[in-house]
Amino acid sequence: MLDVRTENTRRKHPHDDAPDTAALFRRIATLPDGPEKTALRQDAVCAWMPMAARLARQFRNRGEFLEDLEQVARLGLVKAVSRYDPELGTAFASYAVPTIVGEVKRHFRDHLWAVHVPRRAKELRQQVRTAGRELGGSVNGLGPAASEIAAHTGLSEQEVRRGQGALECFTTQSLDASLDRFEDDYPLAATLGRDDPGFDQVIDRASLRPLVEALPEQERRILYLRFFRDMTQRRIGDELGVSQMYISRLISTTCARLRDQVLAGAGAPHRVMDQRTRRPHGHR
Repeated sequence: MLDVRTENTRRKHPHDDAPDTAALFRRIATLPDGPEKTALRQDAVCAWMPMAARLARQFRNRGEFLEDLEQVARLGLVKAVSRYDPELGTAFASYAVPTIVGEVKRHFRDHLWAVHVPRRAKELRQQVRTAGRELGGSVNGLGPAASEIAAHTGLSEQEVRRGQGALECFTTQSLDASLDRFEDDYPLAATLGRDDPGFDQVIDRASLRPLVEALPEQERRILYLRFFRDMTQRRIGDELGVSQMYISRLISTTCARLRDQVLAGAGAPHRVMDQRTRRPHGHR
């Protein structure tokens, strides 16, 4: 039996921690499915477990716990052991390493991205990330420019910018996180916009406009004097020659009718009428 160093020297992709399991896999290939074959495969998995752990450590500090990465790498090892065929003439290490690494990469791709990113953008992200490390910092200390990365990778500047845009999509930042490294800086949530009540007023007024235009001329005039000219009910009554009580009753009746008409329509807003003043929302 060849020792580990002799076997590794002959391999295309040598690995110092690769055990000599060639005979074990040849034995597995001759057995039918059953308890004995399953037990030998388990022995092979245990023998190659240190390599799976080492391959997993290559992906540490990328936003995932090392223990979880090692678990995924072990899953890839189990798949490699169950699918490997020594009769194809390929050393197990040459088959197992891409299988384990591919399993870990799929784990990152399918489970750890906080924002959905197309596959092509993920590929560009990795190319841009690698090129940035290879090129190092620029003169201004902000990292290589898009044109430099494009020249280094053979990508277009548009592809580089697309990859740069995906760099920050892997993980999300808490809204409570500070925008700067100083503790007294305000959080990210303070920069977010909020609903503008003016939009609701626009919708309400657009809904009311055709209904108000359909009112009798006297009712329309009274609403105009009250809500647009800000005249008191008594003054409106004096101007029109009627009592203040009549104006009050007419305004209440008209506003209630307008509100019912709007709410009966499709997609009617629920703030058309101020319940305390019985006024069309947004009017004085």
